[in-house]
Amino acid sequence: MIVGRTPRIRLTYNLAWQTLIALFVWDVAVTIFYYLSPFRAPALPLSVFGTALALFLGVRVNSAYQRWWEGRGLWGLMVNVSRSYTRSVLAFLPGDAAGTALKHGLVARQIAYVHALRRQLRRQDPAPEVRRVLGDGDIPELERRNPANAILDGSDQRLAEATRNGWIDTIQQTQIERMFVDMANAQGGMERLKNTPLPAQYRSFPKFFTRLFCILLPIGLVETLGVATPIGSAVAGFMYLAVLQIGDDLVDPFANTIHDLPLTNITTMIEVDLLQAIGRQGPPIPEAENGVLW
Repeated sequence: MIVGRTPRIRLTYNLAWQTLIALFVWDVAVTIFYYLSPFRAPALPLSVFGTALALFLGVRVNSAYQRWWEGRGLWGLMVNVSRSYTRSVLAFLPGDAAGTALKHGLVARQIAYVHALRRQLRRQDPAPEVRRVLGDGDIPELERRNPANAILDGSDQRLAEATRNGWIDTIQQTQIERMFVDMANAQGGMERLKNTPLPAQYRSFPKFFTRLFCILLPIGLVETLGVATPIGSAVAGFMYLAVLQIGDDLVDPFANTIHDLPLTNITTMIEVDLLQAIGRQGPPIPEAENGVLW
């Protein structure tokens, strides 16, 4: 996620420069043809076209931002539930050696869970992070299709065993179970955002109409701008292409690009908070690098 105050216009230009060069060449060709040919194209209602396109792109960007913000809200819920879950585990389980070992094991599993979920959402292998937290022993959860969900299931089973042993009562188990449900619901929402792209019309039509508008732009501006048409048309076209690119940047909040949610920062913050709750020191929380927080 970009956290610096300086606008990253160059990034948008780097992605659209080929289209802009083609647009500029087309603008120059239209301008030359206008001065050398007696033919005059009919007036185009560019204001109507531009307004309709702007509304279309605005709806698309709002839809993409809604997905991005929903992803941030779900991870905010995961942060809160992880803290509440750890607090309940530490308060409910006994303080003897066996209870303390179970407490620390459940906290470690929760840390492994959020890191595994982050890696899965970014289409990365969760095994290295899970083994870093839980050790290099046998971890059957890594054999499952959804390791993060498997870790959550394993933690629930351990708490059910604690209930059978009389370490916690059924009321306390129910309270913790509600937190597992909240975590599962948050994970399901994240997976829905990751696995459900915007409809094809939202992805293809804006690109087609934006490029069509950029082609028509110099034809409608050449009588007004004259020799300045290539510059004016290229600048106006870049504005529409930039809005189009914003929608592409925000549509997947878990794609591990500079425009996406800082999941590494969020999950490391969860790890530090949970480790400090059991009296341990956590790793340093990642800071922004060149104005980008990962």
